Amino acid sequence: MKELRGKIVEALVSALPVTLIVYVLALTPLCSFSATEMITFTVGAVLLILGIGLFNLGADLAMTPMGSQVGSGLSRQRKLGLLLGVCFVMSLLITIAEPDLQVLANQVRGVINGTVLIYCVGIGVGAFLVIAVLKIVFQKSLSHILMLFYMLLFAIALLLVENGNGALLPMAFDSGGVTTGPITVPFIMALGVGISSVLGDRRSKENSFGLVALCSVGPILAVLTLGIFSKNELTYAVPDYTVSENIPGSFLETAGHTCQEVAIALGMIVVFFLVCQALFLKLSRKRLYRIAVGVGFTYLGLVLFLTGVNVGFMPIGYKLGLQLSQVSEEFLIVFGLVVGVLVVLAEPAIHVLNCQVEEITGGLISKRSMIFGLCIGVGSAIALSMVRIVYDFSLVYYIIPGYLISLALSLFVPPVYSAIAFDSGGVASGPLTSGFILPFAIGACVGLHGAEAVLRDAFGVVAMVAMAPLITIQLLGFRGIVAERVNERRAMKRILDADDQQIINFM
Repeated sequence: MKELRGKIVEALVSALPVTLIVYVLALTPLCSFSATEMITFTVGAVLLILGIGLFNLGADLAMTPMGSQVGSGLSRQRKLGLLLGVCFVMSLLITIAEPDLQVLANQVRGVINGTVLIYCVGIGVGAFLVIAVLKIVFQKSLSHILMLFYMLLFAIALLLVENGNGALLPMAFDSGGVTTGPITVPFIMALGVGISSVLGDRRSKENSFGLVALCSVGPILAVLTLGIFSKNELTYAVPDYTVSENIPGSFLETAGHTCQEVAIALGMIVVFFLVCQALFLKLSRKRLYRIAVGVGFTYLGLVLFLTGVNVGFMPIGYKLGLQLSQVSEEFLIVFGLVVGVLVVLAEPAIHVLNCQVEEITGGLISKRSMIFGLCIGVGSAIALSMVRIVYDFSLVYYIIPGYLISLALSLFVPPVYSAIAFDSGGVASGPLTSGFILPFAIGACVGLHGAEAVLRDAFGVVAMVAMAPLITIQLLGFRGIVAERVNERRAMKRILDADDQQIINFM
């Protein structure tokens, strides 16, 4: 219960800034919300806070230990085929249960069947987790692998634009951002630690990073490939974001559907884990009991989170974007910058990441510089997304230069910095990004250009948020390395320029 209280406090801090912004704007002439909408939003915020808290505790108790145990247990078997097969199936099932992906699928059902999108993304994650495991086993360079696949992504993206399906491009890159969410990241990172601890060499700490980075490439490639083979003209219908007057009925109805969907998704994960337990894990009853409790917390947290987001947060985010788009284009851009900064300051996973980076880099990158850099990076990413919505141009002009800069920086910083940076994209694009900022962008786009421009202009904001840490962390690493070398040269110069008479002979 003490851990649960701590997780709920973290979730409260995470959701409070955005919630307060909505309340403040509701008191100004800029926005107008009905009493029903505000009550629904408040109930949704409470459910979201409780859901994130319960889910985070469940992830610590269940998802992370399951990933670590499966990774280390499979590695000890010394059977590469078994390791790759189990990793593929397990990551597929975990991705299907990912709440951020469920939120995205619900918003793009007018373009692609939600079930098809989820399974397509799951296959992409599974395939690239296999590549990530092979990277650890054969000790290959992460930056070289990322360069190869991102060049392939850019080629397919340009081919998609030529075929007339360029509108699918932002949604494809968004799928890579939302996939590495609160379920997938703890499991995959723990899996990498487990495999590296058994199969890794002296670079095991470095090898434990980079799995999330590769797994975020898979969904993008899968959705882009799906778009190339799609012969239908892509049309987008804005979801129904209206708030029902029957507040209890709307929450209960959504919760009923969510309970069933989450039960199926988590049930598949549990069954597969139990098969692994019977075949080779052989964990003690005490550990299994702890994991079972964690699965229960995960289930309840997912149901509350998805219900709160779908009923409470998304309609308000959409209406807020719709109304602010009529106020001023400049105000819309500034608001995007402010929301981005607040999301970074409030995201608990960001603070965990900052501590990890400071520890791994030996203080070369401090927590203060990390939080400052990420605030500027994510805030600028959302502001630039608002600029793209206002001036109606392709995401390609952001994504390709941004990733080229990221890949170029990976050539000048130690591999561990690149691995941490590419992993951090999934941390930055948390629940508030897909549950509030994406509907906000959709509302702003509808207000400025109409529903027909949403697929082309509004989607891509999650991809921009996920791309910001790639550049920020590597730039901080590059600056730290340059500063360290400058200090070493100064110290060496002082030694060489020292007066011989100042040298004391102790012999």
